[in-house]
Amino acid sequence: MEGRCAVETWTEFGFSGTPYTPKIKFGLGTNVFLCTGSDEVFVFSTQERKLRAVLQFPGPVSDLVECHDKQLLYVSCRSGVYCISFPFLLSRVQSSPADASSSPAELKISSDFLVVGEEGALSLLLVSSVLLILSQRDTSWLLSLYKTPEQTQSSSYEMLGSFRLPQVLADLNSDTEGQTGTRRRPVLVCVHPGHPKSPSSSSTSSSEMTITDSHFCLEPVLFKLLFGIDAALARSPVILCGLPDGRLCFLPLRLPGSQLRVLRSLEQPVVFVGASVVMETGPGLARCLVAVGEQGRVVLMKTDKGEPEGGGDMAGFIEGCVPGPVVCSFVDEHHLYYSTGSDLLVLDLSEGSSWREGKERDGETSRKTAAAFQSPTSLNVCRVIALAAPALNTTGDVQLLGLTIRGQLQRIILPAGREDAGSSNLPSTQVGRSVRDLLSAIGDVCERASVLKTAIKSKNQILRHLNHVLNISFLLLANKNSEEHLPMQEKQIRCYAETRWSRLLQKDSLNLTCVLDNSSPYVLEQGWTLSITVFPLSYSSSAEGESSSTNFSFPFHNLNPGETLEVSLPLSAAGDTSFPMRVSCSLIFSLSSLLGEEETAHLPSLQSSCISLPLNTLTVDWLHTLQVNSPTMHPISRNATSQSSNITTDTVQAFLNSHRSRCAGRGEGGGEGASKAEREQCSASVRVSSELLRDTLVLKSSDLDPRGPKSTPQNLCSSLLDWLLYESPEGVKMGHQGDRFVLSSSVVHARGPTGDTVKLTAKEVNVGEESLRAIEVQIESSSIAAVCGLHHAVLRRIQTLLQIAPERAASTMRVQSLGLRQALQRA
Repeated sequence: MEGRCAVETWTEFGFSGTPYTPKIKFGLGTNVFLCTGSDEVFVFSTQERKLRAVLQFPGPVSDLVECHDKQLLYVSCRSGVYCISFPFLLSRVQSSPADASSSPAELKISSDFLVVGEEGALSLLLVSSVLLILSQRDTSWLLSLYKTPEQTQSSSYEMLGSFRLPQVLADLNSDTEGQTGTRRRPVLVCVHPGHPKSPSSSSTSSSEMTITDSHFCLEPVLFKLLFGIDAALARSPVILCGLPDGRLCFLPLRLPGSQLRVLRSLEQPVVFVGASVVMETGPGLARCLVAVGEQGRVVLMKTDKGEPEGGGDMAGFIEGCVPGPVVCSFVDEHHLYYSTGSDLLVLDLSEGSSWREGKERDGETSRKTAAAFQSPTSLNVCRVIALAAPALNTTGDVQLLGLTIRGQLQRIILPAGREDAGSSNLPSTQVGRSVRDLLSAIGDVCERASVLKTAIKSKNQILRHLNHVLNISFLLLANKNSEEHLPMQEKQIRCYAETRWSRLLQKDSLNLTCVLDNSSPYVLEQGWTLSITVFPLSYSSSAEGESSSTNFSFPFHNLNPGETLEVSLPLSAAGDTSFPMRVSCSLIFSLSSLLGEEETAHLPSLQSSCISLPLNTLTVDWLHTLQVNSPTMHPISRNATSQSSNITTDTVQAFLNSHRSRCAGRGEGGGEGASKAEREQCSASVRVSSELLRDTLVLKSSDLDPRGPKSTPQNLCSSLLDWLLYESPEGVKMGHQGDRFVLSSSVVHARGPTGDTVKLTAKEVNVGEESLRAIEVQIESSSIAAVCGLHHAVLRRIQTLLQIAPERAASTMRVQSLGLRQALQRA
C-alpha cells in the first residue's frame, strides 16, 4: 500500500468512563449514528459535517441497529429495546429553534418508544422482519427472537422463541471489565448462503451486503462446510454470536429444531466477526470468514481443496496472532484493519491464499504464516477505539470512519496501491496531498509520543513517592523494634505535647497541643495523616463492648526535614477525673494518594487501603492538669490552713465547709475545728534521696555548682518541685498561663481538674537510723481522687529520675535500702 493515510477531524465531543464499548453505525442517507456507551446517541451528518441531534435515553445504550426499508432505528437500553422512526427524528430536528441551528437538537426518548421490555439487552440484529436480542442471564446467554409488526405505528412485537447457551465457568471478559470499567458487547452478525433471493432481502443489493458490518454473503461451498448441508439446502441465514468468553457460536435461523452450537473458541473475548473475498470467485461473494480476539488472535475459515485421489473439500481453519491488543476491527475485500488503541494497523489477507493449500502444512509454511501475521502495516493513526465499515471513494482510496478516545470523529483515507504508479512523474496536487499526509502522520506520532512521555513521567513520580513512603516505613519500623533502647528524643520522627487550660463560654477545658517533629532526611508528602488516639490508662469497656477511646485525624500535605506540625485537640472538660490518659500517635498513609482520581475510581479496593505506622505513646497525668497559683498573687505562708483559704474561691470554700460539717457530724466525740480539718484532709508522701537529686537535678544545669548555695536543702526542694511541674521527661509538659515563674519556695498551691485545691510540699527529712538525708514530697487535698492521682504521677516522675540517675554502687544500695523501687513497682 503506497502513500500515507490522511486524517481529517470532523467533530469532537467528550466522553469518558462509559459502561459499554463505543460503536459507529451508518444510517439512512448521509447520517451516522455514534453510540459511545453512555445514555446518549449522537446523529452526525457526513454531508453537512455537523452534529444534528442528540438522543437521550433513560440508561446506558449498549447497541443499535437500523431497518432501512421501514426507516426505523432500534436501540437497546438497560430497560429494554426502543424504536424511533427516521421521519419522526427528522421532523423534530427541523422543528428546532432557528437560534439553535448551530447546536444539535436534544431529544429525550421516553418510555413511549419502548417496544420490547427485555432488561439487560447487550446486542441487537435485524434479519428481515425478525429482531434478535442477545442478553446475559445469571448462568446462561439468552438469544430472543421477536417478529416486528407490519405497521410502523404498531407496538405489538410477537416473541417467536428463545435459545439458551450455558456460560463457561470463567468469563474472559471479567478481567478486562474490572481494569477498564468498560464492558465489551457480544458480536452478532448474519451470514447468507450465496446471493440472497428472498423478497424480504431484495431491497438490499449484493454489493451492499458485502461491506455491511452485520450482513454478508458467503460462498455456498464454505457455507455448507461450516454450517451443515441442511442449512445450505434450506438457504437459511445463519446467526453468528461472538461471546466475551471466547466462543464463536452459530444458529440456523429458519431450520426447525435449531440450537445454538459452538463453531470455534478463540479463548479470548471476540472483538469482530466478518467476511473477506480474499480470492475472487464471483461478485459479492466472500470466501473467508474472519474472527478476531481481544488479545490479537485471528482465525481465518476458508475452503481447503481435497487431495486428487478423491478427497472432497473441507473447511480449513488458519490461526495466527497479530500484535495486540485489539480494540476494534474491520475487514474489506482483501484487508483486515484493526486498532490497538495506540496505533491503527492493516493486514493484507490476500496473501492468505498461499498460507495453506491442501491438507499438508510443513514447518516452512507455518513460519511464513506466523511472520505474515506478525508484520502488519502501521497507518500512524493513534487512539482509535471504534471503526465503521470501510468504503471506496471516487478516486479509489479506502475511506474509514474512526472514533478516538477523546471523542473525535475522524475520516481516515488510505491510498490504494497501484502497481503501475510511478514515483518520478507525480502531479503537483498529489505531491501537495502527500506532504499534507506526511505532516498529519508526523502530528499523530508526536501526539502519541507526548501521551507516552506524560504517562512515563506520571509513573516516575508515583515510583519516587512510593520510594519515600517505603524509606519512612522502614525508618519507623526500625525505631519501633529498638524503642526499648532508643530514647524518645533521639527518634527522627516523633511527637511531643503540651497541656493548656482554656476558658470558653464560662467553661474551663483542658486542651492538648501535639507537635509532630520531622528530624528525618525525608519529606512527608501528600497522603500522610497524623492519627492521635486518646484513652484513659485504666478503663473498662462499656456494656455494649465499646471502649472509651477517641480518635483524631489530621491530614497534611508536605512536612520537610526539620519542620514541625502543630495540632490541638480537646482532652477533657472541667470536672473530668479520667486521668491519667494515654495519647497514642501514629502516621497513616493512604495508598490511593499515589494515583489520580480517575485511576483510583477504577480501583475501589484501593480507596480504603492504607499503611499505619506507630510513632510513640505519651501519658498525660494529674501533674499535667494542675493550675498552679502564682506566688505573686497568693503569698506563700507556713500556715497551710490560711493558705488554702486564701487561694480558693467562694464556691469551692462553700463546698469544703459543707463537706466539713457532714464529716463532723459523723465523727466520734465532736472535737475541735482543728481536729475536724485534720480528719478531712487526705495526704500522701514520697521520699527520695538528697544525694540522688544532687546528681540528677543540680549537676545537669551548667550554671549550678553542687557545692554552692544552689545545693542547699531549700534549693533542692524547690528544684524538685520545679522539675515535677514543668519538665517533660516523657514528652508531655504543662503549659504556662502567661510567663513561667521560678519557684522560690518549697510549697506549691494549685487546683486540680475537678476544681479541688491541692498542696505540694517538699522538705528535707532524716530517714532510718543512719540519718540518711532525703527530700519528702507531701501531697495534701480534701479530694482523695486528687491525692491518689498526684501520688501516682509523682511516683512515675521519680521512676524516670531513677532511670536517668548515675549508676553508683553506694547510691544504689541506699536507694534500695529505702524501698523506693518496691514502692514504684507497686505504683
